[in-house]
Amino acid sequence: MQTELTQAGPLLQPNGQLSQIGWARQPILDCNLEAARFYALTPLQRFRIKRWDYYAVFTPKRFFSATIADLGYAGNLFVYTMDFETGELHEEGIVVPFGKGVTLPRNSTEGNSHFEDARLKLDFSLFADHRHLSVSWPSFHDGRGLRFEIDLQTSSEHESMNIVIPIGQKRFYYNRKINCLPADGIIKYGDITIPLNPKNCLGSLDWGRGVWEYQSFWNWASASGFLPDGRTIGLNMGKGFGDLSKADENALILNNRIHKLEQVKFDYTSGDYMKPWKFTDAENRLDLTFTPFKDRLAETNLGIITSKVHQMFGRYNGFVVTDEGERIDVRDLIGFAEEHHAKW
Repeated sequence: MQTELTQAGPLLQPNGQLSQIGWARQPILDCNLEAARFYALTPLQRFRIKRWDYYAVFTPKRFFSATIADLGYAGNLFVYTMDFETGELHEEGIVVPFGKGVTLPRNSTEGNSHFEDARLKLDFSLFADHRHLSVSWPSFHDGRGLRFEIDLQTSSEHESMNIVIPIGQKRFYYNRKINCLPADGIIKYGDITIPLNPKNCLGSLDWGRGVWEYQSFWNWASASGFLPDGRTIGLNMGKGFGDLSKADENALILNNRIHKLEQVKFDYTSGDYMKPWKFTDAENRLDLTFTPFKDRLAETNLGIITSKVHQMFGRYNGFVVTDEGERIDVRDLIGFAEEHHAKW
């Protein structure tokens, strides 16, 4: 059984153990990473704590993403964009030793995320009713250039998928995922100018903090879109990391409300990722087929840090059932599903 958390408090106890384990509809725990106690030599802990803000924006024709991450040993900044029709994908990133210049806030409800040098500027700012994404990378794609100025509309009533889980005896993962944020603003990509309309453009946030085992694996699947009746629909599913006995991140997000799902099976062929993926649950509330049309392969090799992810873009078809028993038919909902291996 999943454990829903409703009591606010600190993430970690003074001894470094999690104060609560479970999932929540809002980010109710204070991310006091300074209380982590997983190494006897405390100064070494900063090199094992991982923090990131990953934003994605779905437009009718393109996908855009920007990330600011501090992996302890290094900062990682990357941006990519993909054309749904042609499959054209371009991605660029930089690595900053020991995360120098990377700013990430303590909690997902406060502060700004920032990095800037001579090559690029990434700034994710939080306001009362929106999140502002500002990205400027003049040399992106051989000088084609990429610039975002995007507002993602937020509301205190907008529920999100929050989980707190242990990884082994001393490690943990605290994560918030927000789907279906109406997106307004403008994107300039080379000679292309893309105005964003919140009636057909949506953003999402993957906000992660925690300490993993050095060798880690996970699956993640997500989508944000619209139903024919105008309601927003989001999907979030994941597995493969930590102890998920009390909480996992599987959920339908319908009109900004979480409908929690139990364990979801990822049925796919590792190594042959373009084959259709199947997602089902034991309660017969979820039955989706995901048909990929693009494999984004992202690899990093920095010696002690390696990462390999197949992020598949495709279309979801099938159905999912709400907490009240309403069957939601899903038709050609664009999203992604991934397999990720990391040593970090």
